[in-house]
Amino acid sequence: MQDIEPFYNWEKHYVSNRDNKSPFFGREPNLNQYENDIYGYYIHPLWDEIGSETLYVKVLFADYKQHFVVIELFGEWNDTLHNDIMFLKRNVVDEFVAAGIRQFILIGENVLDFHGAEDDYYAEWFEDVEDGWIAAVSFREHVEQQWKRFRLDYYLNFGGTLQLEHWRTMQPHAFYQLVNSLMIRRLT
Repeated sequence: MQDIEPFYNWEKHYVSNRDNKSPFFGREPNLNQYENDIYGYYIHPLWDEIGSETLYVKVLFADYKQHFVVIELFGEWNDTLHNDIMFLKRNVVDEFVAAGIRQFILIGENVLDFHGAEDDYYAEWFEDVEDGWIAAVSFREHVEQQWKRFRLDYYLNFGGTLQLEHWRTMQPHAFYQLVNSLMIRRLT
């Protein structure tokens, strides 16, 4: 687990701890010591802690003029035991919504499992981005199946054309344009 790093090739365009609108502004990771863990397994220090014991994130890119953010997630998304959606919503999403973000791209290939519970925070997030959307890109099939089981497909857009295997080869705005065009097709 300690070898799984967040995507860093967009750092020449954006670094969340240098963005004064980011919830991670001013945080400096200690690259000499692994401090955070998931179920006793240390994780790479570049993953940002959001208050959850099992879910970590990295904001890869934010554009306040076009009102979108790209967030990579890592770990186990566990709403049942740890209410991870509450931590994600309160400690990350709310900050970006307050800064004008209305389109959220979540990258989930490193989300290993999902355990659902109530949908209150998802509904609140959905209302917050009434004129926007939440796109979940490249999540594992069993995670998406659990989302369907808990009826989160009402709030989150995932699966099908949002399984983008080669997103890392794109520049941030080109990636956003692709996801945005896919979302426009889905929502119209």
